[in-house]
Amino acid sequence: MERLTGPGTGPGTGADAPADAVDPALFREVLGAFASGITVVAALADDGRPAGLACQSFASLSLDPPLVLLCVGKGSSSWPRVRAAGRFGVSILAEEQRAVCEALGRRGEDKFAGVDWERSAHGAVRVRGALATVDCALEEVHEAGDHYLVTARVLELTARDGGSPLLYYRSDYATGAFG
Repeated sequence: MERLTGPGTGPGTGADAPADAVDPALFREVLGAFASGITVVAALADDGRPAGLACQSFASLSLDPPLVLLCVGKGSSSWPRVRAAGRFGVSILAEEQRAVCEALGRRGEDKFAGVDWERSAHGAVRVRGALATVDCALEEVHEAGDHYLVTARVLELTARDGGSPLLYYRSDYATGAFG
Protein backbone atom coordinates (compact mmCIF):
# COMPACT_ATOMS: atom_id res chain seq x y z
CA MET A 1 0.00 0.00 0.00
CA GLU A 2 1.33 3.38 -0.98
CA ARG A 3 1.62 6.02 1.74
CA LEU A 4 -0.05 9.10 0.33
CA THR A 5 0.38 11.53 3.19
CA GLY A 6 1.71 11.67 6.68
CA PRO A 7 3.62 13.87 9.08
CA GLY A 8 5.42 16.56 7.17
CA THR A 9 4.32 15.45 3.69
CA GLY A 10 1.83 16.69 1.13
CA PRO A 11 0.39 20.13 0.40
CA GLY A 12 0.25 22.73 3.15
CA THR A 13 3.15 21.32 5.12
CA GLY A 14 5.46 24.31 5.06
CA ALA A 15 7.45 25.51 8.06
CA ASP A 16 4.34 27.03 9.68
CA ALA A 17 2.12 23.93 9.24
CA PRO A 18 1.78 21.36 12.02
CA ALA A 19 3.99 18.31 11.62
CA ASP A 20 0.91 16.10 11.17
CA ALA A 21 -0.98 18.24 8.60
CA VAL A 22 -3.23 16.25 6.28
CA ASP A 23 -4.56 17.51 2.94
CA PRO A 24 -8.39 17.82 3.26
CA ALA A 25 -9.07 16.60 -0.30
CA LEU A 26 -6.92 13.52 0.26
CA PHE A 27 -8.59 12.97 3.63
CA ARG A 28 -12.02 12.91 1.91
CA GLU A 29 -10.76 10.61 -0.83
CA VAL A 30 -9.15 8.07 1.48
CA LEU A 31 -11.96 7.99 4.06
CA GLY A 32 -14.45 7.72 1.19
CA ALA A 33 -13.18 4.17 0.75
CA PHE A 34 -15.10 3.29 3.92
CA ALA A 35 -18.67 2.46 2.91
CA SER A 36 -21.28 3.62 5.38
CA GLY A 37 -25.00 3.22 5.71
CA ILE A 38 -27.25 6.24 5.38
CA THR A 39 -29.72 7.25 8.05
CA VAL A 40 -32.29 9.95 8.61
CA VAL A 41 -32.19 11.57 12.05
CA ALA A 42 -35.54 13.25 12.74
CA ALA A 43 -37.78 14.65 15.46
CA LEU A 44 -40.96 16.60 15.88
CA ALA A 45 -39.93 20.20 16.38
CA ASP A 46 -41.66 22.55 18.79
CA ASP A 47 -43.90 23.80 15.95
CA GLY A 48 -45.26 20.23 15.49
CA ARG A 49 -43.54 19.72 12.13
CA PRO A 50 -40.83 17.14 11.46
CA ALA A 51 -37.23 18.31 11.40
CA GLY A 52 -34.38 16.11 10.27
CA LEU A 53 -31.25 15.46 8.30
CA ALA A 54 -29.50 12.72 6.36
CA CYS A 55 -26.61 11.28 8.34
CA GLN A 56 -23.98 8.73 7.37
CA SER A 57 -21.98 8.95 10.59
CA PHE A 58 -24.00 6.66 12.85
CA ALA A 59 -22.95 3.65 14.94
CA SER A 60 -23.81 1.54 17.94
CA LEU A 61 -21.87 2.62 21.01
CA SER A 62 -22.87 0.50 24.01
CA LEU A 63 -25.06 -2.48 24.88
CA ASP A 64 -25.27 -1.67 28.59
CA PRO A 65 -26.76 0.85 28.64
CA PRO A 66 -27.97 0.76 25.02
CA LEU A 67 -26.40 3.81 23.36
CA VAL A 68 -25.78 4.98 19.81
CA LEU A 69 -23.63 7.79 18.47
CA LEU A 70 -23.88 10.06 15.49
CA CYS A 71 -21.94 12.98 14.10
CA VAL A 72 -23.70 16.08 12.82
CA GLY A 73 -22.09 19.00 10.99
CA LYS A 74 -22.08 22.24 12.97
CA GLY A 75 -23.52 23.99 9.89
CA SER A 76 -26.72 21.92 9.92
CA SER A 77 -29.81 24.12 10.11
CA SER A 78 -31.97 21.12 11.11
CA TRP A 79 -29.86 19.83 14.01
CA PRO A 80 -30.79 22.64 16.46
CA ARG A 81 -34.49 21.77 16.00
CA VAL A 82 -33.82 18.03 16.46
CA ARG A 83 -31.61 18.71 19.48
CA ALA A 84 -34.25 20.93 21.12
CA ALA A 85 -36.81 18.13 20.82
CA GLY A 86 -34.60 15.88 22.98
CA ARG A 87 -35.98 12.71 21.38
CA PHE A 88 -35.48 11.65 17.80
CA GLY A 89 -35.67 8.70 15.48
CA VAL A 90 -32.87 7.24 13.40
CA SER A 91 -34.20 5.53 10.27
CA ILE A 92 -31.71 3.25 8.50
CA LEU A 93 -32.51 3.72 4.83
CA ALA A 94 -33.14 0.92 2.35
CA GLU A 95 -31.60 0.93 -1.12
CA GLU A 96 -34.86 2.10 -2.68
CA GLN A 97 -34.93 5.22 -0.47
CA ARG A 98 -32.37 7.32 -2.31
CA ALA A 99 -34.97 10.06 -2.91
CA VAL A 100 -35.59 10.24 0.86
CA CYS A 101 -31.86 10.73 1.44
CA GLU A 102 -31.71 13.47 -1.18
CA ALA A 103 -34.75 15.24 0.32
CA LEU A 104 -33.31 15.17 3.85
CA GLY A 105 -29.80 16.01 2.65
CA ARG A 106 -30.79 19.35 1.14
CA ARG A 107 -31.19 22.65 2.89
CA GLY A 108 -34.64 24.11 3.30
CA GLU A 109 -37.69 24.32 5.46
CA ASP A 110 -39.91 21.62 4.00
CA LYS A 111 -37.53 18.67 3.66
CA PHE A 112 -40.30 16.21 4.53
CA ALA A 113 -42.55 17.17 1.59
CA GLY A 114 -43.18 13.89 -0.20
CA VAL A 115 -41.46 11.79 2.49
CA ASP A 116 -43.66 9.10 4.06
CA TRP A 117 -43.11 9.30 7.83
CA GLU A 118 -44.82 8.50 11.10
CA ARG A 119 -44.63 9.63 14.71
CA SER A 120 -43.54 6.97 17.20
CA ALA A 121 -44.95 6.54 20.71
CA HIS A 122 -41.77 8.29 21.97
CA GLY A 123 -42.37 11.36 19.83
CA ALA A 124 -39.66 10.44 17.35
CA VAL A 125 -40.07 10.73 13.59
CA ARG A 126 -39.60 7.49 11.64
CA VAL A 127 -39.31 7.16 7.87
CA ARG A 128 -41.74 4.50 6.65
CA GLY A 129 -40.12 1.71 4.64
CA ALA A 130 -36.74 2.05 6.38
CA LEU A 131 -34.77 -1.14 7.04
CA ALA A 132 -34.80 -0.35 10.75
CA THR A 133 -35.58 2.46 13.16
CA VAL A 134 -34.08 3.44 16.48
CA ASP A 135 -35.98 5.77 18.82
CA CYS A 136 -33.53 7.76 20.92
CA ALA A 137 -33.32 10.16 23.85
CA LEU A 138 -30.49 12.67 23.61
CA GLU A 139 -27.75 12.02 26.19
CA GLU A 140 -24.72 14.22 25.40
CA VAL A 141 -23.38 16.52 22.69
CA HIS A 142 -19.66 17.19 22.36
CA GLU A 143 -17.87 19.56 20.00
CA ALA A 144 -15.49 17.66 17.72
CA GLY A 145 -13.83 19.76 15.02
CA ASP A 146 -16.45 20.94 12.53
CA HIS A 147 -19.04 18.45 13.86
CA TYR A 148 -20.95 17.58 16.99
CA LEU A 149 -20.50 14.08 18.39
CA VAL A 150 -23.89 13.06 19.77
CA THR A 151 -24.65 10.17 22.11
CA ALA A 152 -28.21 8.98 22.64
CA ARG A 153 -29.98 6.33 24.70
CA VAL A 154 -31.97 3.76 22.73
CA LEU A 155 -35.65 3.68 23.71
CA GLU A 156 -37.11 1.36 21.07
CA LEU A 157 -35.97 -0.62 18.02
CA THR A 158 -37.83 -1.87 14.95
CA ALA A 159 -36.65 -3.78 11.88
CA ARG A 160 -38.35 -5.01 8.75
CA ASP A 161 -37.80 -8.38 7.10
CA GLY A 162 -35.61 -8.36 4.00
CA GLY A 163 -34.15 -5.52 2.02
CA SER A 164 -30.71 -4.10 1.42
CA PRO A 165 -29.17 -0.89 2.74
CA LEU A 166 -28.56 2.36 0.91
CA LEU A 167 -24.82 2.96 1.20
CA TYR A 168 -22.49 5.89 0.68
CA TYR A 169 -19.16 5.00 -0.94
CA ARG A 170 -16.53 7.20 -2.60
CA SER A 171 -18.82 10.26 -2.56
CA ASP A 172 -21.71 8.46 -4.25
CA TYR A 173 -24.58 6.12 -3.49
CA ALA A 174 -24.06 2.39 -3.55
CA THR A 175 -26.20 -0.62 -2.81
CA GLY A 176 -25.42 -4.15 -1.84
CA ALA A 177 -27.40 -7.35 -1.94
CA PHE A 178 -27.47 -8.43 1.70
CA GLY A 179 -31.05 -9.85 1.65
